[in-house]
Amino acid sequence: MTSQTRSALVVGGGIAGPVVAMALQKAGVEATVYEAYPSPADSVGGGLSIAANGLNALDVIGVGDVVRRVGTPMRGTVMQNWAGKVLAEFSPPAHLPPAQFAWRGDLYRALSDEATRRGIRTVYGKRLVAATDTGDQVDVSFADDTRASADVLVGADGIRSTVRSLIDPGAPRPEYAGLLGFAAPVADTGLPPTGGRLHLSYGKHASCGYLVYPDGAGGWFVNLPHREPMTVAQARAVPAQEWLRVLREAFRDDRSPAPELLRRSDPADLLITGPLETMPTVPTWSRGRMVLVGDAVHAASPSSGQGASIAVESAVQLGRCLRDLPYGEAFAAYERLRRERVERIINAAIRTNRNKASPVARMARDLLMPIAMKVAMRMVKPEKMAWQFEYRIDWDEPVVTPAGSAHA
Repeated sequence: MTSQTRSALVVGGGIAGPVVAMALQKAGVEATVYEAYPSPADSVGGGLSIAANGLNALDVIGVGDVVRRVGTPMRGTVMQNWAGKVLAEFSPPAHLPPAQFAWRGDLYRALSDEATRRGIRTVYGKRLVAATDTGDQVDVSFADDTRASADVLVGADGIRSTVRSLIDPGAPRPEYAGLLGFAAPVADTGLPPTGGRLHLSYGKHASCGYLVYPDGAGGWFVNLPHREPMTVAQARAVPAQEWLRVLREAFRDDRSPAPELLRRSDPADLLITGPLETMPTVPTWSRGRMVLVGDAVHAASPSSGQGASIAVESAVQLGRCLRDLPYGEAFAAYERLRRERVERIINAAIRTNRNKASPVARMARDLLMPIAMKVAMRMVKPEKMAWQFEYRIDWDEPVVTPAGSAHA
């Protein structure tokens, strides 16, 4: 082994944190996760999907089945307008496994429990305030005046990453996408099952996605255009009953299932996920012994359907790189492997958000999408549309330097 990395501090215990810790463990690096919340944050967030490429990455470290146990297979997407007219239908390539829909709390618990089962320690109530690269190691300080040290520091601390600001004080900040997010499970939707297909209803004033399971239960999420940005705390300070009133009013004139889903929703079940945000291009992914992963460096809007998937891809690739190379070369190789792909996905999601937030864009979409989809399906070969989902990581392939020499 030429790599000298034997220990890592992983800051952030959300989705990416446990995954990068397990990937590092597989690579022979002992990782400890430090989480700012005082206890497991298993009630935070709405629903999300893990696409085929994310499942492939999780399978590399033996975690794919953990996610499948808490997920619901998603076999495609149906897009509708406010009147219920189908605008377009998408299905992933038949040779790929279906995506998995999961509530974030269930996914968080499953990944955290699996990391614990593998002997990875998570320490709660540790809000990072400072980090110093001594040359031989990285020393960190937390808000409770405790300290820790390791060979490297991995920032998996989300879109408002503290580690990102430590690496580059001039790093860009998240950009508001003009939308607020809400979600809720519904015990009895009163609707027929959607056959594992996510239905996206683009209403006159907001958009709604929903799934209905074979037993009639299901869940929905809403992206509500909102001119003024709100923090998560500000949004959650508004009573759930009031938000449901606002959402019901937004869909009042729609002839889609959204009004009925909202009518059947209990305020106690409402999940207020807050502003939809994206990260501009982050120029600096690492400095010295510190590196970023997941939303801390490439936060894709939920509109991409890829945020969690590209986060776990990056976690696994970072593990490979630190297995084979000294940390400086490893971080450079990791960025080369990831930057172009994640930025392409993020840019596509930014275009989607603009269409959701703009009334003019919504009208144009309703008129043009059926025609555009027919043309696109004739002109674009299916394999060219599958680049997001077919991404695979070969764990056993040695990571090479730009000169082409392998280190293992």
